[in-house]
Amino acid sequence: MFFASDNWAGAHPNICKALTKHSAGFSPAYGTDALADRVKARFDEIFERETAVFFTSTGTAANALALANYNVPGAVAFCHREAHLREDECGAPEFLAPGSRLRIVDGPDGKMSAKNLEVEINNVLDFGISGGKPAFVSITQATEAGTIHTLEEIDALAKVARRHELPVHMDGARFANALVALRCSPAEMTWKNGIDVVSFGGTKNGCWCAEALVFMNPKHAEQFAFLHKRSGQVISKARFIAAQFEAYFEDNLWLELASHANDMAALLENTINASNQLQMAWQRQVNEVFVIADRLDFEKMQAAGAKLYDWPTPYGLENHVADNKVIMRLVTSFATTPEEIKAFAHLTE
Repeated sequence: MFFASDNWAGAHPNICKALTKHSAGFSPAYGTDALADRVKARFDEIFERETAVFFTSTGTAANALALANYNVPGAVAFCHREAHLREDECGAPEFLAPGSRLRIVDGPDGKMSAKNLEVEINNVLDFGISGGKPAFVSITQATEAGTIHTLEEIDALAKVARRHELPVHMDGARFANALVALRCSPAEMTWKNGIDVVSFGGTKNGCWCAEALVFMNPKHAEQFAFLHKRSGQVISKARFIAAQFEAYFEDNLWLELASHANDMAALLENTINASNQLQMAWQRQVNEVFVIADRLDFEKMQAAGAKLYDWPTPYGLENHVADNKVIMRLVTSFATTPEEIKAFAHLTE
């Protein structure tokens, strides 16, 4: 019953085979090999346009370098208070983009509202040079609350950013899970609705270690190679990241794995709805399920072998979770089985 996170899961067999396949022989280093070129061309096909793709070892690096690419003196970046960029990167964005600051934009369900984004940008501008310079907008898809921005919501946020000539970043650690839930194309979820750069995650969805920063307009990345190198993210044997992405994209494996994870979360949601002990904290949308439980029941589940986390009460729900209750986060993955769901169901009877 491993529901702590989808990055607890191993790697899909096809990914492992690809790594083994490319482990023999010699190949140019630092992403200058033919395999890397093929994978970058595949990204162009997936996004239906020419892109600029840079491999990174972690999502933290991708997120922080996205901000660094657009950094200016006094830079202010806008994100939701629960964004991974703000809460879980140990200051990496500010470290790699020296002098920048992250400014909170509130909104329900883990998502910024376009109205609040406009207000916060104008609040910074009203302070003139003392307030700093708006420089960057970041949205998380899917969010830390397991919710997804609709295409209309992405477009609304991007239009606010465009009015102020700000680039828009998408933290896509669970990009594939959001994509299959929306039933749209990668182009529709990104540049067709105003996204400039994507932190494209594969690690949480069956890869061993495969992340990429994808610029929708290569002109935005004309100086990025220097940031990429300076940050230590130009991987020597980059063919092993490329190999993972090649297998990941082959026959749409990436979408299949994300669909499975989402489907397992739906089964888990059904289990919660059938339980007398538990209740959904809010409606599931991707492969993350948030549940309200008695704290004692939560501890008993952990003692019985269920691997899951308690979760901070999100913005807007502070007065809706009693002191003796806890919000649990359960995350399914490509490796989750129906048998695990059944075993967990027995703990809720």
